Amino acid sequence: MSHNTDQLGDVVLLTGMSGGGKSVAMHALEDAGYFCVDNLPAELLLDFLKLEQQRGERRVAIAVDVRSASSLPLLLPLLKQLRAQGVAVRSVFLDASNEALMRRFSETRRPHPLREDRDTNFGALESSADESHRLLLDAIKLERELLGGLKAESTIIDTSQLRPAQLRAWLADLVGPNAGAKLTLVFESFAFKHGVPSDADFVFDVRVLPNPYYDRELRPLTGRDAPVAAYLAAQPEVGLMMGQIAGFLSRWLPNFAADQRSYLTVAIGCTGGQHRSVYLVEMLARQFSHHGHVLKRHRELDAR
Repeated sequence: MSHNTDQLGDVVLLTGMSGGGKSVAMHALEDAGYFCVDNLPAELLLDFLKLEQQRGERRVAIAVDVRSASSLPLLLPLLKQLRAQGVAVRSVFLDASNEALMRRFSETRRPHPLREDRDTNFGALESSADESHRLLLDAIKLERELLGGLKAESTIIDTSQLRPAQLRAWLADLVGPNAGAKLTLVFESFAFKHGVPSDADFVFDVRVLPNPYYDRELRPLTGRDAPVAAYLAAQPEVGLMMGQIAGFLSRWLPNFAADQRSYLTVAIGCTGGQHRSVYLVEMLARQFSHHGHVLKRHRELDAR
């Protein structure tokens, strides 16, 4: 591929676990104006981008998954080659917990592309429930191994607890007009009772802070509401915690940017993901708004 990439628009490489939400993500990218190609073999990637370069600026999204397992070993070297040539390729990896993936395959009754059913002495009979569960889990584990290197080079979105509308919104933010910033900084609130986001680079536990939940008037509100914000702003511990988190990030963000990181997720968790974590995410996103591309997410609130 030519080193002249001036006429090549944004390039998104979409990959991840089967059942992770790729169809929803591709529709979101199409709605955002991307020309989308699904399951492109890695051998054709350079030729395809060269053709797009000749056509002029057009944003393209390419989805690759384990259905092209034979060409997966080529993909990571090609991704590094393109980046070395100055092509701004944003690799997005859709992940989910094993439990979420198992549930989704069970609900849709679609086979995993890597699942291998064993023939019995009586012929190819339907597996028992236990055997079916084991075969599916083995397929998911194998897929994680095959995609491990690509995941390490990608922006990760954990879709375990995301509704389709949330995934579409988060992806739209990710590839939005400021997506070319050197480092995208994401602040995400969450509830520990629903699990820690697997895409978090840093996790801060703010359950030790005073909880507005125990105030009857504040209980139905959220950390985005003025009465809750006023309550938390008046607590010395909250200011201390926020200052220490901000100080840590201010000190180390330049190092992450210098290390060619494109995406950094800071997850703030409290018990219910409604008051304390939401307030800190709102405040920190405002404090770091000068940084460039700053996103805020409220996993539990966004799901309502």
